[in-house]
Amino acid sequence: MITDMWHQEDFYRIRKKVLTIGSKYWIEDSAGNVMGFCKQKLLRLKEDIRIYSDESMSKELFHIKQQQMTDIWGNFAVIDAYTNANLGYFQRKGLKSSFAKDEWEIYDEAQQPIGRMYESSLGRALARKYIPYVGVLIPEKVILELDGRPVAEIHQRFKIVGDIWEIDCQNIPLDFDRRVPLSCILLMGTIERRHKGTPLPLPG
Repeated sequence: MITDMWHQEDFYRIRKKVLTIGSKYWIEDSAGNVMGFCKQKLLRLKEDIRIYSDESMSKELFHIKQQQMTDIWGNFAVIDAYTNANLGYFQRKGLKSSFAKDEWEIYDEAQQPIGRMYESSLGRALARKYIPYVGVLIPEKVILELDGRPVAEIHQRFKIVGDIWEIDCQNIPLDFDRRVPLSCILLMGTIERRHKGTPLPLPG
């Protein structure tokens, strides 16, 4: 089944390439094989991010959909493209994420709270948000916590242009769909980056 590949890997890498009118993202396994691709434009009123099997964008795998345009903090569903089933939800903790560390609450498919994703360092988070130019050069470390227990770490790798996140998933329970934290990282890349520091000039 198509969903099996999202439960067989213990490591994922998300690569981001910055464009003049948006960004491209690749989801890779530990060997560098592409598992998913998406292209996101800026300035959307309502986020609806589609993840495809490759850059041809001919086969959709899953998508991330904002539930309410009027929801200021953002409540997002992760939806399987083949079954149209909701795989889980996450919601940005608005006040904390706006002024301190980024934090997202994680919910299961029945919208029951099961965990959270959050930046590990307050000092680094504040630097990224409030120090112009320098802030975007400070890498993130994000923790995935389920049922009160840390189960995965997401490390951002330093790059002048673009971003790389590496996700160690070996302690994530098998019944938790890994597309949910992967989707949350993609959202952090598209939404949070708009509010952090002052970006460096990028090539056209």
